[in-house]
Amino acid sequence: MNFGIPIPQVFLDGRVDTGVIRDSLQLAEERGLHSAWTQDQIIGNVEVPLMECLSLMAYAAACTTRLRLGVSVIVFPIRDPVLLAKQVASLDHLSNGRIDLGIGLGPPAVAENFYRSFGTDYSERVRRFNEGLAIMKSLWTEEKTTLNGEFQQLDGTVLAPKPLQQPHPPVIFGGQSDGALRRAASHGDGYMGAGPTTTPDFAQHVKTLRQSLADIGRDEATMPISKRVFMYVDDDADRAKRILDHWFNNRYPWMIKLNPNFVADVSVWGPPEQCVAGLRSVQAAGAETIVLNPIEDFVAQLERLTDDVIPNL
Repeated sequence: MNFGIPIPQVFLDGRVDTGVIRDSLQLAEERGLHSAWTQDQIIGNVEVPLMECLSLMAYAAACTTRLRLGVSVIVFPIRDPVLLAKQVASLDHLSNGRIDLGIGLGPPAVAENFYRSFGTDYSERVRRFNEGLAIMKSLWTEEKTTLNGEFQQLDGTVLAPKPLQQPHPPVIFGGQSDGALRRAASHGDGYMGAGPTTTPDFAQHVKTLRQSLADIGRDEATMPISKRVFMYVDDDADRAKRILDHWFNNRYPWMIKLNPNFVADVSVWGPPEQCVAGLRSVQAAGAETIVLNPIEDFVAQLERLTDDVIPNL
């Protein structure tokens, strides 16, 4: 098992604490964790002060020397793939080859208005995804790229410098639909289960993904599987749950309205032994890397996770 952490990214009072970001990353590196991850949200339907993911990864690269740094996942169809290819190649150099790029289609709940904000159409999302992926991989790996696409046309286009990682930084796929899982099996270098996904649902997604791999004759070992898990370690389980409830009501209020049991369905909390039991079920569902996502008190929580939880896993 590998363990990652989120890079502190949501500051509900609206003021970013760069010290917390730096201290969390450096402690994670000192404690031997595998990776640190951002999320992507440029705009939303509620006010959540969440930092832009690629900018934050550049800061994280300057604060660390060993941790892998990833985003899970960028809403890819709204991004210009030429610009994103350049940004990721630059990040790969700034981090000395430690970048993972997660991509997905984006949120269905606010899809029409969300896509329109970026001058794209929801109905084009899969076609933009497929074309954009082909563009990025070509720019990263080919001397020149010529492509007459539906949305973009490249004629002898050169991207330099190429990424340090060869043939390119790992492209991690997100998504839960059968189509998304088939795309991951065909084109992805890994799969990341979303935090707001229950463990039973994640287990079913892993089963579908592995069947898709088998259908195309691809070895399961070439598809690392990860899962983000929201959590809070506290010897008082009731207090831990109250902290989670408060945070989720600010971060994901629409999810709470849809499912009053949402926090309990997607979170692990309480004393270390209770957290270990919850995380073991995620491991049993197929996760080889678990991104342990404390929702506040990052440094103190990271100390408890590495002292009291991870050793028992």
